[in-house]
Amino acid sequence: MSKKFSESKYLRWGILILVGFILSVNYYFYDAFSTLKELLVQEFSFSNTQYGLFVAFYSIPNTFLLMAVIGGVILDKLGIRRTGFMFIFFMAFGAVLTAYGASDLYQDGLGYGLMSSFLPNYSPELKMMLLGRFFYGLGAETSIVVISKILVKWFKGKDLALAFGLKVAFGRLGTFAALNLSPVLANGGKTLDTAVWLAGILVCVGLLAFIVYMLFDIKYDKEVNEKQVLLTEKDKFKFSDVWDILTNRAYIFIALLCVTFYSAVFPFVAFAPDFFTNKFGLSDVVSGRITSLLPLGTMIFTPVFGALIDRLGRAASVMTFGSLVLLIVHLTFALTNFPPYVPMILLGISFSLVPAAMWPTMVKLVDEKQIGTAYGLMYSIQNLGLWGFPIIAGFILDKTNPGNPETLNYTYTILMFAALGFLGLFFGYMLKRNDKKYGLGVDQPLNKK
Repeated sequence: MSKKFSESKYLRWGILILVGFILSVNYYFYDAFSTLKELLVQEFSFSNTQYGLFVAFYSIPNTFLLMAVIGGVILDKLGIRRTGFMFIFFMAFGAVLTAYGASDLYQDGLGYGLMSSFLPNYSPELKMMLLGRFFYGLGAETSIVVISKILVKWFKGKDLALAFGLKVAFGRLGTFAALNLSPVLANGGKTLDTAVWLAGILVCVGLLAFIVYMLFDIKYDKEVNEKQVLLTEKDKFKFSDVWDILTNRAYIFIALLCVTFYSAVFPFVAFAPDFFTNKFGLSDVVSGRITSLLPLGTMIFTPVFGALIDRLGRAASVMTFGSLVLLIVHLTFALTNFPPYVPMILLGISFSLVPAAMWPTMVKLVDEKQIGTAYGLMYSIQNLGLWGFPIIAGFILDKTNPGNPETLNYTYTILMFAALGFLGLFFGYMLKRNDKKYGLGVDQPLNKK
């Protein structure tokens, strides 16, 4: 370690590993239920639309209550430690509540009678899981905003895109583990409790990891403050800064690309194992492994692309190309019987290109005092899609498969995701065009001073 704590290269990468673990358990819990869809349908009589509602409930606090925006503003006003602990606690509380609702303990336990007393068309298990999903989503998105600001704090001007690429890789590691472990742990429904409780407990361990980070953050701030590198009144966040962000041309195109791109990926992953089972006749375990090729690809490629963007730039071009690959993959799934292995690897490459370019580019577009708010706004806009499109996907699936057939036809559902991919491609093209026309700075190397 170097003599200066805040400038230690080894400590900086250690911090990345620590907060990367928090992100991993966040994504593990989000995706742990994807390969359990059929078991949830059998165990609790969920419909496809209700399963889509469960997936979508994560985004309600960030879409309709604007909690990711509010969390970003709180982050800029109160700082990393207080904001991070508050929202990661919400995330852990929601994860435990969701796991409780899906476990055997709940059926004879606290809250079951209350949840049985209203909305009889929805099972008590679903209602408790929706409540847990709400609190989990309330904390999870802002926790990602907090982690993003932590990386800006420790890595600005020092391989920031690589750090963000590795951050994405940690998230995908969580998804990869969930898609492979959950169906094995559930064992065809015999040990469903084990699968859901492991997911909940991991998020609680993530809360403990953030408490450890807080100790390092206190020492970092103490050293920096001793060097008198403090924000002036002019530098501090003001609510009028929100307007400055929303009138930034490049920010708007990136936000629109964000909501369409992620809406074509995350909701698809939530249905993908079931899609592969129905279209290709694969088992739950094999379908989960194929779906896990997506996060496996992103773990490998996102840091590589991030390092290249640090040095070469071309972020707008990278986002446009990644959106094109996404469109091709969904059209392949919808209109052909091509085996799913290669398209999922290509989807992983697409899902590496766009995030590797999108998230670190923010430091080129907004002042550091606005970083938390800018990321919060982006995540709230993103969550609008993550709320709506899982419900739409489930609704399309029910309407195009009347009578509960043994094999579901996913064609129209996947075409919806392809349409989102096309919109993402359009917004990426507009970003690149405007960057060239107005010199927005999106294609500049991130390490350029």
